[in-house]
Amino acid sequence: MGSQLGRLAQLGSALAATGALLAPTAHAADEFEYVAMGDSAAAGPLMPNPDPNLLCFRSKENYPQVAAGLIGAKLTDVSCSGAKIEDFSGRQHGIMAPQYDALSDRTDLVTVTIGGNDVSLVRAALSCVNPFPEPIGSSCADEFTAGGEDELAERIDALAPRFDDALAQIRHRAPNAEIVVVGYGTYLRPGGCYPKEPMWARDADYIQSSVDRLSAMLRERAAAHGAEFVDLGPVSKGHDVCAAPADKYYEGLIPTSVAAPLHPNAKGMQVFGRTVAKAVPHIQS
Repeated sequence: MGSQLGRLAQLGSALAATGALLAPTAHAADEFEYVAMGDSAAAGPLMPNPDPNLLCFRSKENYPQVAAGLIGAKLTDVSCSGAKIEDFSGRQHGIMAPQYDALSDRTDLVTVTIGGNDVSLVRAALSCVNPFPEPIGSSCADEFTAGGEDELAERIDALAPRFDDALAQIRHRAPNAEIVVVGYGTYLRPGGCYPKEPMWARDADYIQSSVDRLSAMLRERAAAHGAEFVDLGPVSKGHDVCAAPADKYYEGLIPTSVAAPLHPNAKGMQVFGRTVAKAVPHIQS
């Protein structure tokens, strides 16, 4: 009898230990899991509070971090400056894990901002810099549209099928997730602000129209795949690189706050994070 009681006591202890082990798992299963994918427009290069992974120039104050805090999500941020769609499946810098690896059937939300590096928008914008007013120098808009064709528009149109493939792969790897595509914002106001930002008016308009075309393509393909789209154009209007330092959401060629040139600053990321969070409240229980 004593031995039976002993065995029962041991069984009870084992069951109690098993329950203690299962409890954290059950708690973890209730967590809302959010994966942020994308390029520097999501990562926030050179912003304050950098991530220990210095290869991606990712800030802990970027829009994914802001959105995650507002919706109470557990964030896995794999956004990385310089990322292209190929880095979703490949190893950026030769050592970074593919961004797709962060996805699983436990993922509840995925945000993705991608395409700017695939079509070399920042490089194109830098080619438009002119230290002297017209007609001294040359127009990048003229060069990109020579011969009646639009080189940047063609790059953006050619990117659409690859973005389709990326959205399909995200859906496959995270079948239970809400997918939110986040577009690019208003970097330059109509006509620019030469010489404050040394880009001729028609070149500034051409670059911003190309940014808008990229965002429009992202919106269209997101809708085709049943994904949400967050348009940062309207919320950043009037807060472009030409705005006063206290008002701008994007830094110009010479930054006035801690952020990379031609990228969002901390003020912008706060607004973008709130905008993203407002777009996904229906997925919260």
